[in-house]
Amino acid sequence: MAAHTPPAPRLIADLPSWVLGRAAARGRGLVAAALADEGMRMWHHAVLAAVAERGPVAQAELGRSLAIDPKDMVGVLNELQTEGYISREPDPADRRKNAITATAEGRRLLARCRRLADRANEELLAPLSSDERVQFLALLRRVAFTPDEPATQEATPRQ
Repeated sequence: MAAHTPPAPRLIADLPSWVLGRAAARGRGLVAAALADEGMRMWHHAVLAAVAERGPVAQAELGRSLAIDPKDMVGVLNELQTEGYISREPDPADRRKNAITATAEGRRLLARCRRLADRANEELLAPLSSDERVQFLALLRRVAFTPDEPATQEATPRQ
């Protein structure tokens, strides 16, 4: 059973930024706990997902796109490579860079993690109807991203 979270101070309880932060923290906690069943951590999952979607991708580009410090990125990539989830090869276009690709095992792990993350997000959004979920995500995108960011494009709804 989850520990009870004490209520926020009244002076901040109705601030959208506070409520959004609490919802994000709850969502991260649910997803992190689900990913732990596969031995994955949040950053490892994010990096593996980005590599699978964009690979082969340069290490520096990957770090910038996920806003991960280069030193932290090296550690995450080292761990993913040690586990056999990614491969790093010199980039044929520029031998000074590494091109990172998801391995077949990495893609299988990512599929398992997606199912776990979907279940965690289902729990997070359980109080909302299907229509409310679509509306909620659309509103969140409008708040979270500036109009010139590619993330403002409509994502495929997952219900």
